[in-house]
Amino acid sequence: MRANRIAIGLAGCFAVLMPLVLLLPKGGAGKTERAAMPTVPLAAPPAAPALAAVYERPLFGAAGEENTPALPADAPALVGVVGRLGADAVALVRTGDGTRALQIGESVDGWQLTSLAIDAAFFTRGAQRVRVPLPGE
Repeated sequence: MRANRIAIGLAGCFAVLMPLVLLLPKGGAGKTERAAMPTVPLAAPPAAPALAAVYERPLFGAAGEENTPALPADAPALVGVVGRLGADAVALVRTGDGTRALQIGESVDGWQLTSLAIDAAFFTRGAQRVRVPLPGE
């Protein structure tokens, strides 16, 4: 019984003193050296866009849409994406013979389907990689 009280008393002392020991400054002298941080005055960004430009841009437009490169003439024509992405999704591609369903890794006209997104399919041919968006995107 007495041993239990001694153990509880030591544990209580440890619980009180340990945070104090950890919070003491390092170096023993009690002085901490801090590097002087340069003070920089706050300022507004140099060129804020005009408010009218914000209202003119499309609400759900993709970022950098104006700078997207043109698709090669022989790139596959994507009709749709069907299935669950990451599980069993296929790309529907229009060919000369009709519409064909492609799984990731399959090829059409020399273009290999490498990945699918909700609104696009990514094809590669050699070192060339293209993003083919759905029609109307």
